[in-house]
Amino acid sequence: MGGRYNVAMPNQTGWSFFKQVNAQVVKASDACKLSSDVRTILGEPKNEIIVNFPVKMNDGKIHMFKGYRIQHNNLLGPFKGGIRYAPSVSLDEVKALAALMTYKCSLVELPYGGAKGGIQLDPAKFAQDEIMRITRRFTAALGNNIGPLYDIPAPDMGTNAQIMVWMMDTFVNTTGSQARNLSQAVVTGKTLACGGSEGREKATAQGLVFCLERWAEENKKSLPECTFSIQGFGNVGGNTAKLLHAQGARIVAIQDKDATLHHPEGIDIPGLAAHMGRTGAILGFPGAKPITSDAFFEVEHDIFIPAAIEGIITADTAKRLKCKLVAEGANGPTRPEGEEVLAARKIEVIPDILANSGGVIVSYFEWVQNRLSERWDLEEVDLKLKKKILRAYDHVREVSRSLSCDSRTAAYVHAVRRIEVSYLERGIFP
Repeated sequence: MGGRYNVAMPNQTGWSFFKQVNAQVVKASDACKLSSDVRTILGEPKNEIIVNFPVKMNDGKIHMFKGYRIQHNNLLGPFKGGIRYAPSVSLDEVKALAALMTYKCSLVELPYGGAKGGIQLDPAKFAQDEIMRITRRFTAALGNNIGPLYDIPAPDMGTNAQIMVWMMDTFVNTTGSQARNLSQAVVTGKTLACGGSEGREKATAQGLVFCLERWAEENKKSLPECTFSIQGFGNVGGNTAKLLHAQGARIVAIQDKDATLHHPEGIDIPGLAAHMGRTGAILGFPGAKPITSDAFFEVEHDIFIPAAIEGIITADTAKRLKCKLVAEGANGPTRPEGEEVLAARKIEVIPDILANSGGVIVSYFEWVQNRLSERWDLEEVDLKLKKKILRAYDHVREVSRSLSCDSRTAAYVHAVRRIEVSYLERGIFP
C-alpha cells in the first residue's frame, strides 16, 4: 500500500511517558501527603478503548487503522482531551496524555476529567478525503464512548478544526433526533461556522503568553525586553511566536521537524508565517540563518518554549540550554533527568499542565456556549481565559512557597488535592 503506512514506531528506548507522569504524581503526593487510596486510583486510567477499523483508500484498497481513546478519570466531570494523528501515537503516549489532562483540568478548576486519543498515522501522507473517511470511521467506531456529557474530544497534534467538524457531524448523524442540537457539543475546537468559539485556535498560545506576562511582572521585566527560542511552529509554537512578536519581543531561534533557524536580531515572524503558508515548512526561509539542530539548544536567549513533542529536554539538552525560563507549550517536554539539571542550574519552569492549559480552558468556553446556544466575542473569551489561567498560576506560586517545592510539583499538588477532596466526600461506589 506504499510508504505512507510505514509510520515511525513508538519510543523503544525504555523511557515510558506514562511512568514519568505517574512519578511526578507520586512526588506531589508525597509532598502533600495524599491519601494512598487516591494514589492507587489515579495510577491507572479508568478505561482504555482500542478500536481497529477498515477504511477504503483512494487506490481502492482497504487499510486497517488502530485508534485509541484513553479515559483516565472523570470524577470532576466529563472526560476531556484531544485527538492526535501522528506517527508517534501509542498506548503509552495516550495514557500519559490522558492523565495529564486529568491534572490540567483540575489545576485550572474546570468541571472535566481527563482523556486522550488518536491514530498512528502521518496525516501529511494522506489526501484530504482519505482523512475525512478515516475520521468518520474512527468516530463511528468509538460510538457511545464519546458524547457531549460523557467524553468530549478536541484537536491535538495532526488534527484541526475541520477534523473536529467531521467528528461532530458523524456523531450528530448517528444520534437520536431529539439530541442533535446538544450533540454539537460532542467536540470542541470546531470552526466558527459549525459551533466553534472565538479565540480557540490561539487559545493555548494566548494562555501561555498570559503566564509569561505574569512571570515577567514578578521578575520586574516586560516581554519586549526578553528574547525567545521556540521549538515547533505549528498551532502552539506559531501562534505563540505571533503573539510575542506583536508585543515587540525578539524570537531569535525557531526549530521544527524540517529546519532550525537563527537570527540574533529577531526573526521576522509574519514573514516566516507567510513563507510557511506557501511552502508548508520553515525550511528555506531567507530571513534567518539555518543552523544545526544541536546548535539550537545553545543559542543564548531568556525564555525557551518547547512547543512540539514530549521528552526533548534530556539531561544533555538541559545542560546546553542558555536561558532563564522554560515555558512548556508542549505536553511532557522535560524528562526527569532534564528536570534535575534545570533545577541545579536554577532555570525556572512553567510546567505544561499550567503553561498550555489555555486550549482546554477555551474548549470549556466553547462547550458552554454550545450548550447555552450563545456566542461570546473574542474580548470576552480572552478576558475569561486570562482570569482563569492567572488564578491557577497564582495557586501554583502559593503552593510552591508554602511547601518549598518546584513549580511542577506545586501544580500537581494543587491538582491532586482537589481530586482527593472530591473522593473523600463522595466515597467509592458501592
